Amino acid sequence: MQADLNRREFVAALAALPFAAKAALGAQTATTASIPSIDSHIHLFDKTRPEGAPWPRDAAPGSVPAPGMSALPSRYRALVKPFGVVGAIVVEASPRLEDNQWVLDQAATDSIIVGTVGRLDPADPEFGRNLERFRKNKLFLGIRQGQLGAGLEKPGFVANLKLLADAALSLDVDTPRQGMDATVVLARVLDRVPSLRLIMDHLPDVRFPEDRAVRDAYVAGLRELGRRPQVYIKLSEVVRRVNDKVSTDLNFYREWLDELWTIFGEDRVIFGSDWPNSENIELNSYPNVMGVARSYVAGKRPAAMEKVFWRNSLAAYRWVRRDSTQPQG
Repeated sequence: MQADLNRREFVAALAALPFAAKAALGAQTATTASIPSIDSHIHLFDKTRPEGAPWPRDAAPGSVPAPGMSALPSRYRALVKPFGVVGAIVVEASPRLEDNQWVLDQAATDSIIVGTVGRLDPADPEFGRNLERFRKNKLFLGIRQGQLGAGLEKPGFVANLKLLADAALSLDVDTPRQGMDATVVLARVLDRVPSLRLIMDHLPDVRFPEDRAVRDAYVAGLRELGRRPQVYIKLSEVVRRVNDKVSTDLNFYREWLDELWTIFGEDRVIFGSDWPNSENIELNSYPNVMGVARSYVAGKRPAAMEKVFWRNSLAAYRWVRRDSTQPQG
């Protein structure tokens, strides 16, 4: 009964998709609608809180609107229901310590949240104590860090990353924002903390300069990281605006996606929507984000769909199954 319901909802959702995504997804309805999905990258915020929210920042006049005043589990659940998404991992975007607790409190209200990635700075002298505090909650799966290169030489930074690894928690990195030396820096991190599980966010959105040598060096660094079995990448921030319009043509993205797939393979690529940040690209973004991602993976081996859309995220994050609709490893 549940599988039939998911199929009906999935078919209904096709009506909301643009032609390019609809054609590709329609052909895959029978095989993908019954596969549950875990979205490994969403954000929560509420700008109506008395203390406000530092993210997302208010949009400048004339720019793309910020994604509303709040993004909470109830809104997300309603949005993703037609796409067979049964769980999500929240990645914290706020640098405020207590916002880690706020996210955990929101997660407690809705079982669709299967884990959270907090925001703790390994350069903070209080890192160990804060990590111990939050990891007591089984939904706290790891942390996300900003500029790793600037932190590596700070006292205690590497020791605190070892604490993270010893606690069997993961490290997320907003990879494109690390710059063109990102792969070198990340290799240095893993050389010093070999047991650390690393998740590289948003690699599909890396923008290269015209100098081909820079791209070649970056890709060579990715290949080095790809040889380390504890490194995962997210199929997130795939779609982008081209000439003031969101492209849903898979061929526009295919060359770089193929490069990433060749390096990391079907066992270490994870789907993430980047909702609601994706609404800065297109307000009704989720159908296109999901559509392009599913269209790409559907062209791989049949087992790849299940791996990318839930199994790999379980290996990378060890998220918590909270209700019967969520898959078991």
